[in-house]
Amino acid sequence: MSIKRFGVSLDSKLLDELDQMVHHNQFSNRSQAIRFLVKKNIVEQKWDKDQDVTGAVVITYDHQIRELHARVNRLQHEYHCLILSGQHIHIDDHSCIEVIAVKGPAGKIIKLANKFKAIKGIKHSELVMSGTD
Repeated sequence: MSIKRFGVSLDSKLLDELDQMVHHNQFSNRSQAIRFLVKKNIVEQKWDKDQDVTGAVVITYDHQIRELHARVNRLQHEYHCLILSGQHIHIDDHSCIEVIAVKGPAGKIIKLANKFKAIKGIKHSELVMSGTD
């Protein structure tokens, strides 16, 4: 991949905010921050256009709640065509976290993530969006 250089003009307030972002996110320079923002925007557009994307659904729950783990597993089996893999981790005596890697049409992945959120007993659920590039 070859790097192309170009000039960017920003007003001083926006440039200050960019510099704060560079510092806060520990980017090595402004170019790295701009690359990150452009890629992030492209990924979001793919999700908005229901294109094939990748991501992860992260859920936490109390595994001692009756039938909760079974409901989580049933939902994963129902959407097996989107699920690449899953990892179940015991955090303590009650809490578990599952990280479920997904790939497919954005709309179907969002629907799956929302179904996890709707399961009674799920403490937290988050969809982490990524691209396929």
